[in-house]
Amino acid sequence: MSRRPIHWWNPAALLAIVALVATVVLVGRALDRTDKVNVADLAAVAIAAAVAAAAVVTWARRRNTAAGHPADVTQALDVLADLVRRQWQDEARNRLLDDPEPIPVRWNLTANEAVMSTPRLISAATAFTFTGRSDDIATLARDFRTLTRRRLIITGGAGMGKTTLAIQLLLQLLSTRATDQTSASEGEIVPVPVLLPVSGWDTDAHPRLQDWLAVRLTTDYPALAAPQLGAGAAAALAERGHILPVLDGLDEIPAPTRAQVIAALNASLTARDQLILTSRRAEFATAVHEAGRPLTAAAVIVPKPLTPQAAADYLTACLPASPTEAWTHTLAALRSRTAPGLTQLAATPLGLWLIRTVYVTPGTDPAPLTGPLGADADALRTHLLDHVIPAVIAARPPSTDPADHFRPRHRLDSDATRRYLTYLARAFPPATTRDITWWHIARTTSHIRPAIGVTVGLTFGLTAVLTPMIWVGAVISGTWPGLLIGLAFGLVRATAWVNETPGFANLRLRGRTFRSFRFDTAALAFRLVAGLVVGFAFVPMLVLMTGLNPADRLTLELWLYIWLGIILAPRLITRAEQPTLESTSTPRSSRRAHRTLTLLRTIVPGLAFGLAFGLAFGLDTWLAFGLMTGLAFGFAVGPMAGLVMGNHHAWLVCTIAVTQLALKRQLPWRVMDFLDDAHRLGLLRAVGPVYQFRHAALHDHLAAASASDEPRGLGR
Repeated sequence: MSRRPIHWWNPAALLAIVALVATVVLVGRALDRTDKVNVADLAAVAIAAAVAAAAVVTWARRRNTAAGHPADVTQALDVLADLVRRQWQDEARNRLLDDPEPIPVRWNLTANEAVMSTPRLISAATAFTFTGRSDDIATLARDFRTLTRRRLIITGGAGMGKTTLAIQLLLQLLSTRATDQTSASEGEIVPVPVLLPVSGWDTDAHPRLQDWLAVRLTTDYPALAAPQLGAGAAAALAERGHILPVLDGLDEIPAPTRAQVIAALNASLTARDQLILTSRRAEFATAVHEAGRPLTAAAVIVPKPLTPQAAADYLTACLPASPTEAWTHTLAALRSRTAPGLTQLAATPLGLWLIRTVYVTPGTDPAPLTGPLGADADALRTHLLDHVIPAVIAARPPSTDPADHFRPRHRLDSDATRRYLTYLARAFPPATTRDITWWHIARTTSHIRPAIGVTVGLTFGLTAVLTPMIWVGAVISGTWPGLLIGLAFGLVRATAWVNETPGFANLRLRGRTFRSFRFDTAALAFRLVAGLVVGFAFVPMLVLMTGLNPADRLTLELWLYIWLGIILAPRLITRAEQPTLESTSTPRSSRRAHRTLTLLRTIVPGLAFGLAFGLAFGLDTWLAFGLMTGLAFGFAVGPMAGLVMGNHHAWLVCTIAVTQLALKRQLPWRVMDFLDDAHRLGLLRAVGPVYQFRHAALHDHLAAASASDEPRGLGR
């Protein structure tokens, strides 16, 4: 692992700042011992010290910028590959992709030549063909590597296993990456495949794919921002072609933007850039037509419907060795095609998942599959979608055993679960997005701005009155002003807060090295100067408020403690915001990390300012009274300042919104626990910090269900 060099000018800058601080303090104490003080002289010393310190800081920062700390691309790739492998191995296990075996979907090159480039750009083979099976992913991955630029478009109808194939390919390419790297030509680096939803790409904000990849990689894999990897590791990987983007769900974004994505991909991809993209067949063909050209050098494959024999063999593998008479009859009807609706539904992986979930796993009598419903595929599909939620809840009772990956941690009610999932399906409508993001739940609620205003107002008002009562037994008259100021501020800032994205903070020491905690001396010097300027600016205000002598020791010590508070509080938060090499982003971890950031930015300023004021007052007055007074003032001002400043309100806003929705019984109080349980049951899937419904068909079905209290819908 590369080491960041320690340059001689960093310690020199810090020593210069310390010397300036010592000079100012000594001058102040010398003036304190004289009878007559020349305030102009004191101000001159302060200004001179600040100017000198600013000059030293500027010089040190320029030297640091020139020295730089380039990203360690090789280590970043290894870290990313390990994180992606663990992430999707867990997700593949939750989706039962290999249990009992992969569904044997066959894939062939599309016959629609209008959606592909000329064959010579796709493959060097004279007679180019591309065939494969989902249950033989090694062969399919090998054929993918023979493509000239390794670009593949996976298309097909609804429920045909497009995303499943993309995940299988991703895991296979990761498992053979070390071997591929050994056989690669000199200087060639085998890219790391990373699956991302296309819905997260705003081509207006990020016209180039690489720019969006850099942002999304940092969000989904915070470890890439760890100090051990250097600055801009994610951007370096994206820019140099070291990422194989697996973009899922082109058909799941609004129709006008699909052609824009096709155009942006063609403009972004160079000859070395690889790509895997999934989309429904008709939507992809329309997007290519509207874009005016296909994706350059990309092979386009389509699935074949499962034969009744293959579908029956798969269901047989899910059953005991000696199935019941009812199942024997059902499998015979499937093989003989005597139940046309069942035959049509079982021709897709989605249909097999529904049959397995509703009838095989809970051990339910499968007679309806061959009854009147068995003659109508649409009616049978609707019947299965209606019963999938109670079926999985009944089949998987809760468990606290960490080894039980497929069982929820809490007991769920079928009706409540359906009501909650229906709200989410309608609040995040399929026409807009398939992504269920916890930080956007607030967008789906009504009256969120007044709720934020009231919350902030109460926080301000109660803090203003309760803190002095707790610490010094006094009541101040700032309750109503605090309430009104907080209410006004909350109303004004509510829209911005609702649109904020999650930040990151982690107080765990595991995975952190000494280097993670090492001070950047140039940044530290910058904060020292900022504290110095604020400290001297505070002296005249204190003189006007208290009538103290400007040279009084209290004033000098007070600004010194404020100075230290300004230095130490942001430094602690900055270090906590630095991820480790093991940091990943799941829906639960991203909310937990943002909650930690919110609490840090709210509590730490209170602690820093409280201690600063407490020490300042305590050392020059009766110690206990001075400490309590200073702490009370600091704890009143610090948290309020920390609450309103910065970009760390997503957790707070989500909490307010969930409270509203829980009171209306549209979402549970512990929404993240519920979403995690739904994920464990297989009703939801996770892609980084985002949840999606396991199948788009379930999302569509619940979104179309009638509801007496319709949510606003994301973005409305």
